[in-house]
Amino acid sequence: MNQDASGRREADRLKAESGLRTLIRRPEIGSFSGMVVILAFLAIVAGDVVFNPLGIKNNLAIISQLGIIAIGACLLMIAGEFDLSIGSMIGFAGMSMAMMMKWGLPFGLGEATPLTAFLLTLAMTLAIGCIIGNIVVRSGLSSFIVTLAFLFILRGLTEVSFREFNDGSTQISGLPDFKQDDFVAYIFGGEAFKWIFELLYEIGWNVNRRGEQWVGGLDARVAWWIVLGFITYVVLAKTQLGNWIYATGDNKESARANGVPVRQVKIGLFMFTAFCATIFAACQVFDTNTADAAKGNLKELEAIAAAVVGGTVMTGGFGSIVGVVFGAVIFGLVQNSVFYISWIDGSYYRVFLGTVLLIAAFANENIRKRITGGI
Repeated sequence: MNQDASGRREADRLKAESGLRTLIRRPEIGSFSGMVVILAFLAIVAGDVVFNPLGIKNNLAIISQLGIIAIGACLLMIAGEFDLSIGSMIGFAGMSMAMMMKWGLPFGLGEATPLTAFLLTLAMTLAIGCIIGNIVVRSGLSSFIVTLAFLFILRGLTEVSFREFNDGSTQISGLPDFKQDDFVAYIFGGEAFKWIFELLYEIGWNVNRRGEQWVGGLDARVAWWIVLGFITYVVLAKTQLGNWIYATGDNKESARANGVPVRQVKIGLFMFTAFCATIFAACQVFDTNTADAAKGNLKELEAIAAAVVGGTVMTGGFGSIVGVVFGAVIFGLVQNSVFYISWIDGSYYRVFLGTVLLIAAFANENIRKRITGGI
């Protein structure tokens, strides 16, 4: 009896140790730990501002827009490639939608609705993503160089187009508030999860000083982030396409020999990053009713940083969507903390970004080597 009990206790101990090792080796464990530390710090120094209804809404707005493009960057990095044109694609897409809604469709085809402006812009950005992907896979050039070239090309085209058609100005403002009466504009620029904040109002938490409901809901981009995150998580974890993406980034020659359509996977993922950039731009345009040539500047670097902090390895074949969610939360909270903590200089955000990125890159490579046996 004692021996059996001892045996069971030993088996339970080994099982617990095995579970702990598995948890520690998860690619997102580092970003989760960092997120917990930052949440605890903000709760101590600015909890009454960060965790009230308005603070939650503002934080999630920043986090979700970064999270949308970080998801695209993550999948592409798992496949072993980079896209430095994401930020410029955001500016280009925003310019395209705003111009069509202000001056109508090209070639005098009439007025543009939010739906037609979005679909035509999406067609252009997907075509550009397809071109970038084809150049990378057919030429053998580094995706870093190819997408860096398109970073300059798209940013230049955006600025030239603004100046040419907007009387020299690089900003379009004063667009009608389409989300008031147009469904497509509302799903990009309106509010989501209003029922949650109505419930919070009913229990007396979401109330302003005049006794009215303080926050109506979260920005629609939060819903887009959740939907994209869920879909991509399922794709990576549960589908053959997810296996193809990991295999492509791990060893493309071996993947090709096993029947993985490596070229199509990479081209499709470049198009997916363009899709994410277009969603980002649509949420900005329909929320603020403005567009600016500078929109999206440096966002590609923040998206890559969030993916790396979330456990994505720079060399490909390793990463997770859950980790990228945590990475976006970390950077979104820190970026927004300058508004809550007056004694922290906002420029320290860049210092934090670079420091955490470097630490995460070392940690991710260490985890990868332990999982692969040092390969």
